[in-house]
Amino acid sequence: MRLVQVAKALGMTGQQLRKELETVDFGIKPTDREIPDNLAQGVIRFVARKHNIEVDMDALGFSLDDEEVPKAESEETESEETEDASSAKPKKIEPKSKESLNVLRKLTLDDVPKEAIKKEQEKLDDGPSKEEKAEIEREEKALEKVQKKKNDTKHQEQIKKKEGVVLVPEQITVKEFAEKAGVQVPVVVQALMKNGVMATITQTIDFDTAAIVASELNVEVQKEQSSADVEHLLSRNLEELLKDEPENLEERSPVVVVMGHVDHGKTAILDAIRETNVVAGEAGGITQHIGAYQVEHNKKRITFLDTPGHEAFTSMRARGAQITDIAIIVVSAEEGVMPTTVEAIDHAKDAGVPILVAINKIDRPNADPDKVKGELAGHGLQPEDWGGSTPVVHCSAVTKQGIDELLDHVLLLAELAELKGNPNRHAVATVIESHLDSSLGPLASVVVNTGTLKKGDAFVCGGTTGKVRTMIDAAGKRHDAVGVSAPVRVSGFSDVPAVGDILQVASSEKEARDMLETLREMEESRKKRSFADLVSRLSEGKLTQLKVVLKADTQGSLEALQEALAKLSTEEVAVKVIHAGIGRVTETDVMMAAASDGVCVAFHVGVAPEVDRTAEREGVQVRQYDVVYAPLDDIEGLVKGLVEPVEEEQVLGHLEVKEVFMTKKNEQVIGGRVITGSVKRLPFRIIRGEDDEEVGTGRITSLRKVDKDIKEATEGTECGMRTEANPLIEPGDVLEVFLRELKKK
Repeated sequence: MRLVQVAKALGMTGQQLRKELETVDFGIKPTDREIPDNLAQGVIRFVARKHNIEVDMDALGFSLDDEEVPKAESEETESEETEDASSAKPKKIEPKSKESLNVLRKLTLDDVPKEAIKKEQEKLDDGPSKEEKAEIEREEKALEKVQKKKNDTKHQEQIKKKEGVVLVPEQITVKEFAEKAGVQVPVVVQALMKNGVMATITQTIDFDTAAIVASELNVEVQKEQSSADVEHLLSRNLEELLKDEPENLEERSPVVVVMGHVDHGKTAILDAIRETNVVAGEAGGITQHIGAYQVEHNKKRITFLDTPGHEAFTSMRARGAQITDIAIIVVSAEEGVMPTTVEAIDHAKDAGVPILVAINKIDRPNADPDKVKGELAGHGLQPEDWGGSTPVVHCSAVTKQGIDELLDHVLLLAELAELKGNPNRHAVATVIESHLDSSLGPLASVVVNTGTLKKGDAFVCGGTTGKVRTMIDAAGKRHDAVGVSAPVRVSGFSDVPAVGDILQVASSEKEARDMLETLREMEESRKKRSFADLVSRLSEGKLTQLKVVLKADTQGSLEALQEALAKLSTEEVAVKVIHAGIGRVTETDVMMAAASDGVCVAFHVGVAPEVDRTAEREGVQVRQYDVVYAPLDDIEGLVKGLVEPVEEEQVLGHLEVKEVFMTKKNEQVIGGRVITGSVKRLPFRIIRGEDDEEVGTGRITSLRKVDKDIKEATEGTECGMRTEANPLIEPGDVLEVFLRELKKK
């Protein structure tokens, strides 16, 4: 019988009937459309009785003999014990519970052949076949896997506990701390409550509170360094960028640069070190040039900058990249100290790095190490075996003699310098080489100065930004993370950075873009270096020396000028000749002056046009003189101007605030009228109330009259301006605009 007919007989829809069937196990599947007549009869009787529905069973074709025997009649039947049992109808018993009705159906094997029954019996006696066993095992494994997944999902922790050091900023929300530490939020809240801090999931806690909670939860935390100061990034001030808490610092590998005359074996010594001491485990040795590589000696690593001499070293220093810890000066035992060697010595001295001298080619028949030592002493490098402080190693790049001793001295100097870095912070790295690759785009070789550089880190570098995509070392091995002093080639720059640019990792790509925008704005407003700029920086205490690169036509003129310039020093300012030589001013001289914040003085020598362009690009002053007293007068005047001046303040005018048009954080657009003097784009004080109380300070960033930008608004003028102030300006305030000037003593 069709299920639709059953529903129609009961006066229901098919959907209503199926809902009724869900409450009782009739053995009917949800997809069944037809059911046996006897089962349909039982369903109709059950549903009709449940809902008091009258159904005409005769009209449906069901026999009255199949109907349920009334209770009274059944009692009479029970009393008739003499009736033949075979002729008596089976007694139907009403179910005890109307809510459940089990319909039993008799299954027979009448229609099944005896051979099939016998075959199946034999299968049962013999057990399952191999195919059946394999199928059963597969099903059991699948079931076990599903069950295990359910159990794991049910019992697994919401957050996996972090291993190692967790970086926590000065301020952090409870939720962020829980995520960083890998602890469930309720556990963190409970630990805070134990320590008397009632904080919700969105409230902020300071680092000290987070550290107390972390100690209870057995989580090691460390204070995260705040974002790099954009001013330090702009000036490439690594000293400030690398500042850290002493307890966070760990020992790091030294970074070594090798300099010297072009024919004295600098490259040969680098190759000898590479061939014999490449970091263990890097099969194949150096497979590509990335500007730097690491070697291992006495179970300690050393990073060598494989750069083309002191030109690249100076180029990096000119951009503030003081990344070198030790300088090795290579001198030939045959030829001795050359002019290029003197330049290298002067560069290393001015950089303030320890100097190690390698006297190369001692295997040659004309080698004379003692002569070389005498020449070194004449340039201020007194060998240790002569009672001085400069280590000197005799070596040969050809025979490998002295190479291990050279590396021993490097490690000794590194140990004395106590070189340290913090691996648990955002990385700071320095670009030592860069170029545009046809397949990978802009690439840069960097040395990590502090922190750990990771794949996926967002960063800002000079005038570009990006995200670390790949990191490859000199052996061609890819890395997901590299630590302090490690050299790697990085891809992911939006543009090719300059040599010496500082790579600073940011917390997010948005922060990197914001830092880059600020850097560009500051770069545009930054003035070129000049005599006046030198005066300003020295007066502010940023510089205490006037460094001079001196070039002259003869040795006599050079020595006379050196002595005269040295006498111009005062108690406040020292005049220091960092390099002196005979001949025309070269690009190397300009770059050295740029690296030292100094000036170039040329006496009776010329300057090539390309050198002039380099000086203009680097903001270096190159002064040419033909009369001997002229440079002395200029330098003397400059030194006197460098003496710390007295700061004087001058009030220019007052402006009454009429209206505040826009406020965004500490930035406001206001309108007002100049009541005394004049107003310019300068700092101001905020005067408020009848008592003329000074409540804060600010600065005028732009000045407009109607729709035109103006430099000055005079008394009686109404104008609009954009300001930055703390606290915010209110209508009725008076702005007192003032100018501070430095006056020479």
